[in-house]
Parts: sequence; C-alpha cells; structure tokens
Amino acid sequence: MQVLPEVSYKHSTLPLLIDGKWIESSASEHLPVMNPATGQVISNVPFATDAEVDKAVVSSQVAFEKWKNVPISDRVQYLFRMKHVLEEHLEEFARINTQNHGKTVVESRGDVKRAIENVEAAIGAAYTLMKGEKLDQVAQGVDEETVKEPLGVFGVICPFNFPTMVPFWYMPYAVVLGCTVVVKPSEITPLPMSYVGEFIQRETALPPGVLNVVHGSRATSEALIRHPLVKGVTFVGSTPVGRAVYKLAGEHGKRAIVQAGAKNAIVVMPDANLPHAIESCISSFFGNTGQRCLAGANLLVTSDIHDALVEKFAGAAGRIRLGYGLDESTEMGPLVSEKAKQRVVKYVDTGVSEGGKLILDGRKARVPNYGNGFFVGANVFDDISVDMTIARDEIFGPVASVVEVANLDEAIDLINKKTEFGNAASIFTTSGYNAREFRRRVQAGNIGINVGVAAPVGYFPFGGMRQSFFGVLHGQMESIDFFTDRKVIISRWNPT
Repeated sequence: MQVLPEVSYKHSTLPLLIDGKWIESSASEHLPVMNPATGQVISNVPFATDAEVDKAVVSSQVAFEKWKNVPISDRVQYLFRMKHVLEEHLEEFARINTQNHGKTVVESRGDVKRAIENVEAAIGAAYTLMKGEKLDQVAQGVDEETVKEPLGVFGVICPFNFPTMVPFWYMPYAVVLGCTVVVKPSEITPLPMSYVGEFIQRETALPPGVLNVVHGSRATSEALIRHPLVKGVTFVGSTPVGRAVYKLAGEHGKRAIVQAGAKNAIVVMPDANLPHAIESCISSFFGNTGQRCLAGANLLVTSDIHDALVEKFAGAAGRIRLGYGLDESTEMGPLVSEKAKQRVVKYVDTGVSEGGKLILDGRKARVPNYGNGFFVGANVFDDISVDMTIARDEIFGPVASVVEVANLDEAIDLINKKTEFGNAASIFTTSGYNAREFRRRVQAGNIGINVGVAAPVGYFPFGGMRQSFFGVLHGQMESIDFFTDRKVIISRWNPT
C-alpha cells in the first residue's frame, strides 16, 4: 500500500478571513477538525461570534460599493487568476480535501475540477448573461431597455460533503457579477475552504472584503442570514435544516437558494445494458461513501431481471476496497465522522429489524492500520418495501435498498408518491420510449438516462424539486439572476 504524502496545515486553529486579512477568532467555542480515516484531530474550528460575522458583512458591504463599479472585463481577470490557482495547486487542494473529508483522492480531484468548471462557467456568464435588452421605439419617440445590476452582499453556507466544490457553485458567479460574499464552510469539513481561500486571497489579489470566510455552526449561519446588509443566502444541506434556512431568510426579506436532501431512485429495465448499469450503480450508491445528494439510494429492479442483477450488484459492492483516501488504490473512504458512522449503522440495524434482507453487511468492516477511522463497508438490502424507514429516510451513507417492481409505471409511481424528495432519479434502458416516459413523468430535478449520478455541469443549473429544493432560482449558471436585479429604463428625448 502506497499512501500519498499528507499536506501540512500551519494553523492549529482555523483563522477567519475578514477584510482581506486572516485573523484569529475571539470565539470561546471550538470544534476539533478530524481526519476521518485516522480519527486524529488535525486542527480546530472556531465558532465565530456575532461581532465577527458583523465585521465580515460590513467589510463586504464597503467592498461592494467599489467592486460593483469595477469594469466587468477587469473583474473577469480575477476569475482567470482564480482558475489558475485552482489548476496550479489542484493536487494539494485534493489531498487536503481528502484529509478532512475522507473521500478518495480521485474523488477529491474531481471535487476541485468541478470548482474549476464553475469558475469557467462564471467567466462565460459574465460576458453573455450579464447583458441586458433594448427595444427602440416602443412608443413614438420612446425607447425601453433593461440592465442587470449586482445586489450586494451574499452569504454562502456550505455542506460537509463537497467542501471545495460547493462554495464555487456560487462564489465566482457572485464575484464576477459585482457582488461580494461571506462564505461559511461546514464546521465538520472547514479545512479545505480555508486552505483554498488562503491561496486565492494571496495569489489573485482580490480587493479586501470581496471574499470573506467565517467559521461556525448554526448560530453563525443564522447571524449571517439575519444581518440587515446581507441581500441573500445560498445553502446546501439536509431538508430539515434547509427548510429552517428558507423560513428564516423569508422572515428577514432575503433571497434564498436552498438545495436540500434526497432519496434518489435508480431504475434498471430488462432491456438495459446490465454490465454498464451495475458499474454505474456501484459508483452512484457507494461513491463518496454515499455522502452526496445525487447518490443512488433505492434500486428499483423489474422482476424478470431481479435475481441476476442483485447477485452481480451485491458481488461488485462486496469487492469495493476500503481504505485511506490518500492511497490511490482505495475505492471507498470512511464516513466523515464518528456520528455519521453511528447514524448509518443505526439505519442498517433498523432495516434488519423491519424485515429487510441484508445480503451484504458492511457494519463491521475494518481497515488494517486504520482502526480508529470511521469506516463502514457497503451495505445491500433486498426485499425492501418502500414503506420501510430505510427506503424513505435520507441515510447519507453506503446503503443500497433493492425494491422489486413489476414495470416502469410502478417504478415511476413509487418514486413520485412514496418519497418526499425530488433531487435526482435515473433509469438504465436501451428503449427511447422508456427513457422519454421516465424523464417526462418523474418528479425530480436532475434526471439521468443511463447515467448513475445525474450531476449537471456548471453551465447548467443544479436541479431539485419537492422537498429537495426551496426557492425559485437554482444554483450554478442560473444564479446569475439570483445575484442581480433588473432595472427597466424608459427614455424619451425631445428635440431641443
């Protein structure tokens, strides 16, 4: 086993980025930052005080007054530099991501590449979607036009599962459009954004206050949302927390993009290319250790291929190699925390007690030399009813529940009526008719056709329906209209 060298981080306690300077927080409450593969503390994260949140927001507001007047062609240059920083230090950023989150280094490299992709999309958006519209002679001697103007300060509240990628779903778009941002990373995986943020602030020379980073918990997020100078907030996380964020934002008159929880179904039809379907499903259910909002959760299989597919799927899942993510031969890393591990184990216990047939048990998985890591192996249930807890709740771990269905109609009906979520759904089929019926009738925002992880690229919005999304505008490219407002100008010029 060859493990890549770890990236060292100089701060025993993570600093805050406020007004262009990394400062030590005066917070009295801290949380240890863990390496989930080793169970070791690698830093500490402070829970920023309300005064520190206020200072960050005020800094952003002051910066906004100047930043909004910087020519857009000049703002774009900062994003080109940002892209260069991410590409130049991709390997370092990926390793620090793995050290704090636990995902494989291959997955972490993908995390950083998706961040780069969104910077590129933001650059393109600046030159295209920021343009307004004009129509001459709407009435005699009257012209009318619209222009888009940046709104101000925005909060970006991030989840633990993609600590590098998700801030870049929003931050580069806001910045290039003339807004300023305060990023609040997850308190569980705060290290990657701190590490990346130091490089960006130093090597892009962003003006002080355009990008601020504050650490903390729910109270920190709420202070950010309530702040009178904050125009809006973006959030990615669970549905219960997302619902609370959306409610609080509404109460304080703030815009909000809230990407919430999921319980994604993957349907495999009898005409599917089974080897491809199984390979894609393994990646979907167990990639990122099941800790992503686009992960497969319920595997809906028609009766005539059920036995053959389940045998091959469980066999492939049982061969997944667990280990430290910095070992490039590792195929699945640990869960992000001991708490996450215990939650997943409890759900597996519940599935067994409710009558599910556990054909692959990952609860007692062990990794040599990493006895303190938060490892759980792949778990596969068969004979699952959609009324069972494990078929309805978001588990956020490596647990697959196989549900036998008679046909496509039954599968679609179960997806739409038996879960409250609508984040993603996929189908594996060689029938154009089946694919079209599925994508038209399923109530989910991200649809995969022969794709196990229906992840939109940065040039498209990230979907989500029902209890998986709260808001009107989605993230990535669609956030252009979130960070700006239209001004309508009606002009009449009489002869002098």
